[in-house]
Amino acid sequence: MNVSIINIGDELLIGQVVNSNASTMSKMLIAAGMDVREVATIPDDGKAIRETLERCLASTQAVLITGGLGPTKDDITKKTLCDYFHSELYENEEALANVKRIFDSRGYELTPINRQQAWVPRCCTMINNYVGTAPCMWFEKDDKVVVSMPGVPFEMDWLMENEIVARLRQHFHCDYILNKNLLVQGIGESFLSDLIESWELALPASIRLAYLPQAGMVKLRLTARGADEEQLKRQIADAVSKLYPIAGQYIVGEDLETLPELVAYTLKKASKTLATAESCTGGTIASKLTALAGASEYFKGGIVAYSNEVKEIALGVKHETLEAHGAVSEETVREMVMGVRERLHSDYAVATTGIAGPGGGTPEKPVGTVWIGIASKDQVIAKVMKYGDRRAQTIERTCNEVFSSLVKMVKCGG
Repeated sequence: MNVSIINIGDELLIGQVVNSNASTMSKMLIAAGMDVREVATIPDDGKAIRETLERCLASTQAVLITGGLGPTKDDITKKTLCDYFHSELYENEEALANVKRIFDSRGYELTPINRQQAWVPRCCTMINNYVGTAPCMWFEKDDKVVVSMPGVPFEMDWLMENEIVARLRQHFHCDYILNKNLLVQGIGESFLSDLIESWELALPASIRLAYLPQAGMVKLRLTARGADEEQLKRQIADAVSKLYPIAGQYIVGEDLETLPELVAYTLKKASKTLATAESCTGGTIASKLTALAGASEYFKGGIVAYSNEVKEIALGVKHETLEAHGAVSEETVREMVMGVRERLHSDYAVATTGIAGPGGGTPEKPVGTVWIGIASKDQVIAKVMKYGDRRAQTIERTCNEVFSSLVKMVKCGG
């Protein structure tokens, strides 16, 4: 089954609002066995809505639309769809009761303009939006489906999860689609492709392989499609088992989307704790970890020691070490990582110090030079990386290197 997504809103086109709806919807649809063939972002313009809808209906079985359903004059999606399907608007009693419920719960007076939220085209199936005032509208035409939802992300999320995906699966016959993620670190995309070429060519026709490169990491995604779910599971398991003898030394995790998720899983499984000491990464490592729910189970805390003074006061780095070797050195990162582990009483610690750029480099220590440290009670590892002169990329690659190195140490019981 093929699906198109249309996200409506001038704010999306000018970059004022990030279009997170497209990503969220695609993940939900693909997980449910549907193919997303097109994602279109268009302005709040009736002509653009009609033309894009017409094009998408010509190539896909269902079109999901978000945005433009508010009570103000610039929200024109509902009126445009009503005209497109040659219908008329009417006040839906169930939708009105939902609007009244929400306004009453917030202590607001229901004004005539907000009452208009309950008006929907007669030809649609109204699906109540219990977390917002704009109802969802389901249209059917020539064995195809058009669904219009609010653009507010948490309202769209609720409707997709609780109503739309299940209705689409029931309306259309959908194959099973299973995904398997493998996180690969320590080898570039092109070198990885050469390494696993024979394995990739031998994959069954039901499995597709995608390379998803990130800074300092590649995610391999195996996607299996077919009518027999158990057979697909066996095919994926067999493919993965054959990959490990070829590239197992570079595979750092399975069934996770990101390295921070892998760190969280690994530390929780081992019942171990972590502390961070960051200079050039400026707290990015701690931020990525604490963005995940449940981080308090394993993350003790972090110190952003950007200046030498803070490295000395907060982490116990010796003044003589900084004088003799500088902040960007093996000696300094070792003292940073040992200092934060001892001060925050954690099982493991990580530290970073480097020259993220674009300035500050020297012939001996050019921009992009980064030292990372990983420490446990019995072991300290320090290594230097050379990442080039792109600041954001240097920080991202440093974080990924820290995460993968930490996971390897924990798994080895270091």
